[in-house]
Amino acid sequence: MADQGKRAEIFELDNGSMHVKISNYGCTITSLSIPDKDGKLADVVLGFDSVDPYLQGAGSYFGCIVGRVANRIKNGKFTLNGVEYSLPVNNPPNSLHGGHKGFDKQIWDVVAYEKNDTPSITFKYHSHDGEEGYPGDLSVTATYTLTSKTTMRLDMEAVAENKATPVNLAQHTYWNLAGHNSGPVLDHHIQIRANHYTPVDENTVPTGEIVSVKGTPFDFTSEKRIGQDIDKVGMGYDHNYVLDCGDEKTGLKHAAKVREPLSKRVLDLWTSSPGMQFYTGNYVNGVSGKGGAVYNKHAGLCLETQGFPNAINQPNFPSVVVEPGKKYQHSMLFEFSIA
Repeated sequence: MADQGKRAEIFELDNGSMHVKISNYGCTITSLSIPDKDGKLADVVLGFDSVDPYLQGAGSYFGCIVGRVANRIKNGKFTLNGVEYSLPVNNPPNSLHGGHKGFDKQIWDVVAYEKNDTPSITFKYHSHDGEEGYPGDLSVTATYTLTSKTTMRLDMEAVAENKATPVNLAQHTYWNLAGHNSGPVLDHHIQIRANHYTPVDENTVPTGEIVSVKGTPFDFTSEKRIGQDIDKVGMGYDHNYVLDCGDEKTGLKHAAKVREPLSKRVLDLWTSSPGMQFYTGNYVNGVSGKGGAVYNKHAGLCLETQGFPNAINQPNFPSVVVEPGKKYQHSMLFEFSIA
């Protein structure tokens, strides 16, 4: 299958009730269709009809896996084991989502593709020492599996082969449970299982503080309409939440529950990671998407489970360093229902 991995393609996972399309370019979810309260299917993911717009960088990290390190690294610099590393400053003054050509802009190899009752696809990518400024060779795999009629699981692994390196992978799909082409998500309701968040500076980098959400517009400990307090947080939400009060299931903790009142679609997200960036598509502006849809500000929401942003420069945040021969693991469960 080696030759196949060199061309950007779209693959399908279908179990009769969920239809998912995923590209080997950036492990990108291009489409995910699920039924509403009346059994009517809609595609609930922002994206494009073909691989070309992705290759041209038309979306803002639509649907992809970002790495080697998701989110922002302050001033594009960090020191590890006494060596200072400089990264591309692609989101001035910071390095964002792995640099100019992060994992989202690579063609991954397809190493397994199962079309059975629990269809799955496994992608593999080898990131070399020095790529985008990061130390050490890293071998990465990502497996998407439809584990039940309305559940998709993502398992990400990365092995540091010869040097310690920061690793923090995130899945960057923009969700709109009313349908990808149905306008802003401000009427969606969300509950985030976090009593704390990490406040940011003027460049959207965490200050290092871990602060209670109580009494702030960032409090989603009880389900709340996304638009309720959004005008109190600048452009919108783009903040890391500390996942510290969710139930656990199969080793994963409950990160968030999103509900769309009209279609009655619900997404419950479970994860093994300590944080989740809640992002309300603040910078989406006039993007021409699937079927002629135009995506504007707040057209989708991202639930990027992750290590804390800029953790490599914040000793009080959970470490994102993977030692040589050790394995990074990050699993997510997307559980859809009707309520």
